[in-house]
Amino acid sequence: MNEKLTYQQVQDYYGQVLQNSSDLKTDACCTDEGMPAYLKPILSKVHDEVLVRYYGCGLVLPEELDGARILDLGSGAGRDVYALSALVGAQGQVVGVDMTAEQLAVANTYREYHAEAFGFSSPNTTFHQGYIERLDQLRLEPASFDVVISNCVINLSPDKQAVLSQCYDLLKPGGEMYFSDVYAERRTPQHLIDDEELYGECISGALYWNDFINLAKQSGFKDPRLVKSRPLAIENPALQAKLGDRRFYSATYRLFKLDDLEPACEDYGQAVRYRGTIAHHPDKFVLDGHHVIETGKMFPVCGNTYRMLAETRFAPHFEFFGDWDTHYGIFDGCGTELPFAESATASGGACC
Repeated sequence: MNEKLTYQQVQDYYGQVLQNSSDLKTDACCTDEGMPAYLKPILSKVHDEVLVRYYGCGLVLPEELDGARILDLGSGAGRDVYALSALVGAQGQVVGVDMTAEQLAVANTYREYHAEAFGFSSPNTTFHQGYIERLDQLRLEPASFDVVISNCVINLSPDKQAVLSQCYDLLKPGGEMYFSDVYAERRTPQHLIDDEELYGECISGALYWNDFINLAKQSGFKDPRLVKSRPLAIENPALQAKLGDRRFYSATYRLFKLDDLEPACEDYGQAVRYRGTIAHHPDKFVLDGHHVIETGKMFPVCGNTYRMLAETRFAPHFEFFGDWDTHYGIFDGCGTELPFAESATASGGACC
């Protein structure tokens, strides 16, 4: 599938074929599973026309957003942009990018409506028509965003490496890409990628998960962190027949722009203690699936996790213990163990 054809097919599918979320044939792009209570009154103020044109997957809701500048890739009719605009407040800004004219027409219709609904004197939202692989053409200032989000969109891109690299360039040092997308358990063959329906349903364009990890690292995001995931239920018999026994997952990742992150979780004897001061998270802070940090509890961390908390917008909410003076090897539980035999007999005693 060439790039030009991909753009046209996706634009047609999301601009003309799909008219509301009920037109989707899988649950790959729609779930509000686990929606926090504080978000419900915000979404209740989002205009109905915006809500019915929502096709996202997962709940893209990073923490600590007051005053932040956020970029939403594939913003569609603007549901996430408007919800986040309430959370960043009048001093923050949310910028949406989408290539589909029909979706952007809906989004732009309600900028003033949502500013008034959330009590702002003027809109703190902006929308651009463009391609997420070509963000450099939109004249967005490099290193100007605190957070980049995306909701089930990157799988639709024909050049995922370009998306990740340009997001890295647009983030401030210490900024974060926080996004949900669809991933495959293995690489998808070309005949399935070329299937317009499977591609439009956010299935066959999904990256093999390990290819994503490697692309993220090549783009500068040295330690991708999986926040949560779920298997996709493809209940449409015709689509399932095409896919056979292939499995797909919806997953949310954090990617931090931090230059000094290491390739593995190195142990320096450090620890953090969460103050419980992030809004709506008084009892614990979930950095990722392996780091659920309870309020007031001393929590040992590797050097990368230490930096993800100490050199980002989360720093004021933690106490930090330890330094970089002593290195103890790979952090326990990292999944990387010493690969060498512990004795000469274990390796057969051969020399090189």
